[in-house]
Amino acid sequence: QVQLVESGGGLVQPGGSLRLSCAASGVLFSINPMGWYRQAPGKQRELVARITSSGSTNYADSVKGRFTISRDNAKNTVYLQMNSLKPEDTAVYYCNAMKFMSGRYYPGEYWGQGTQVTVSS
Repeated sequence: QVQLVESGGGLVQPGGSLRLSCAASGVLFSINPMGWYRQAPGKQRELVARITSSGSTNYADSVKGRFTISRDNAKNTVYLQMNSLKPEDTAVYYCNAMKFMSGRYYPGEYWGQGTQVTVSS
């Protein structure tokens, strides 16, 4: 059974930083592309960052230069370092074990419970 457990969210002031973690089990983590998504109230869930098994990364334009995704295959954990946070980054953040099919990446069927990030003064 696949389990994804996110942690590290919280309340932070604009300009602050947070580091999210996602511990995975039940999945061949080392070969699986992993993604961080977020969903703000009233908005669709969106992909924030993606990392392949080889460590290649991809970011949404809105977070480029501020967020960094990384992974530790020995710990089956993926991280999202978020710097220079803005109020518009406020959302529930989810990690996902993604799929790669026909040359494209897609969200996998398993999601964690999410972790709330609130950026406010």
